[in-house]
Amino acid sequence: MQPDRHEKIVLEASKGSSSALDELFARHLPGLVAFVRARAGNAILKREECFDLAQSACREVLQDLAQHDYEDEQNFRHWLFLAAERKILDRARYHGRAKRAGGYAQSSVSEAEMLRAGYAWLATPSREAAGREELERAEEALQRLPEDYRQAILLARVVGLPHARIAQLLGCNEAAARGLLRRALARLSVEMGGSPD
Repeated sequence: MQPDRHEKIVLEASKGSSSALDELFARHLPGLVAFVRARAGNAILKREECFDLAQSACREVLQDLAQHDYEDEQNFRHWLFLAAERKILDRARYHGRAKRAGGYAQSSVSEAEMLRAGYAWLATPSREAAGREELERAEEALQRLPEDYRQAILLARVVGLPHARIAQLLGCNEAAARGLLRRALARLSVEMGGSPD
């Protein structure tokens, strides 16, 4: 079986190809940065850059590639997000702050662009025009959600996993995962000042 385009890029990047690495980063970093920012909390974000944590997780996955079988892009994305989650927990332990703190850290210009791309799934044209303030409102709304809602949204919209895989990760059946995601998105819309429909 011929490797697909993504698999070729991953293999080239793991061998040190800078153009393949750039392509992988362009493809995966926006969602990964949004995920890191949504999961890390203010205590870590005051000390670490989301972009650096995301990039570091990506590099670790590529270094460990020889120890794992590449299945497909979806599995690779999931692997990236698990590496980012581990990186966040590691940094929380390092900084002695495993618990989330309130408030939001400021992001750099390039990080803000990554976050806009990572949260593009929830931006309407009018919301996108509002820019940074809307991004902060979206992050705050996401943080107000119950953990299971936030996790369902991150797995579906940021990580891009299918409902069957989300159900596996959440320990429920696919119908329950779909229902949870539907309720989570409706609640997010309300939290952002929209209607639940």
